[in-house]
Amino acid sequence: MEAKAIQTSSYLQVPEIQKHLENIEYIIMATSAPENFKETPIHFTIFLNTDEKFPKDVQEAILDKFLDDNGITKPAELMSQLMPVGFAENTGQDTLMPLLLIKQDDMRSIPHVPMFVMDFLADSENFYEAKVHKLTGWTYSYN
Repeated sequence: MEAKAIQTSSYLQVPEIQKHLENIEYIIMATSAPENFKETPIHFTIFLNTDEKFPKDVQEAILDKFLDDNGITKPAELMSQLMPVGFAENTGQDTLMPLLLIKQDDMRSIPHVPMFVMDFLADSENFYEAKVHKLTGWTYSYN
């Protein structure tokens, strides 16, 4: 079976995003890292359903828990901060895809809410699809 590119059909508006996030604790997304990162072949993004800024020690504890719970090793290139996040409806996907908005144009054109995001490169045997097949996937954790 050949993987198809993710096709966005629409973006949620802010009130729809807020309603969508009501019972969500976090979302973890995994995709393949750029080829030159052999030791850390997976790009992870963890979207925490909060707009709270965490102190450094709390951020480290949260990251350690995610690493332990998901069998993730060798974290590198960590960025953790409040970031604008949009949500897209995609053809063929059961859940909405979170979108970390980096570009100013995207922030202006895609409705979004602030979420605490941890973005990093790492390795894991538990994310085979991202590591070996170069696929992108995400999982929601509900309260």
